[in-house]
Amino acid sequence: MVDQPMLLIAIDGPAGAGKTTVSKMLARELGYRYLDTGALYRAVAYEVRRAGVHPDDDRGLGEVCDSLRLKVEADRLFLSGVDITDRIRSPEISMLASAVSARPLVRRVLLDIQREMGWAGGLVAEGRDMGTVVFPEADLKFFLEATPRQRAHRRFAQYKKGNGQTFEQIERDIRRRDENDRSRDIAPLRPADDAITIDSTTMTARQVVDLMRERVRGLLDLT
Repeated sequence: MVDQPMLLIAIDGPAGAGKTTVSKMLARELGYRYLDTGALYRAVAYEVRRAGVHPDDDRGLGEVCDSLRLKVEADRLFLSGVDITDRIRSPEISMLASAVSARPLVRRVLLDIQREMGWAGGLVAEGRDMGTVVFPEADLKFFLEATPRQRAHRRFAQYKKGNGQTFEQIERDIRRRDENDRSRDIAPLRPADDAITIDSTTMTARQVVDLMRERVRGLLDLT
């Protein structure tokens, strides 16, 4: 039996579209590694806030990036040996991550980290510029989207155990982040020219993953 090639799969899309859920499911079912690139930017934001650095302060950002010691292990993110996975999911960190991700210095540092993780294939990488900037050579590219209201409903259900935000506040944050991500000069949020766009507004995660697996099987059958 001939071994099948290990694909590099990029999944992009706006906040709340379901990227994390479907990316983890797809990676698990394919036996691939999973990379949440958004978590890397959240880690920078977490450290930036802890250090009291303004997101427009490139010198301060450079010092933070120089000291970063990031490691991904079994879907958990470690910063200098400390598991920060559950500390970086607050709305405040989300907005700060959007700001620092627009800084060229931060993107250069994390670009090298991400590309090193993806060079061997067998990876499902999710983020906002995986198919356009980080892995333009990816074997398969997906762009997952949904209406802002549906994404707000999903985030509200995800956050309802304690962050104190109303549904209306979450929807406003999502729309504001969309605007920030799509209008920034560096790597704006958009589908790659060869990406397969999936509107998940009325789809379950299972339906999305099944559609993605069909595309994976189709590509493998051609190799």
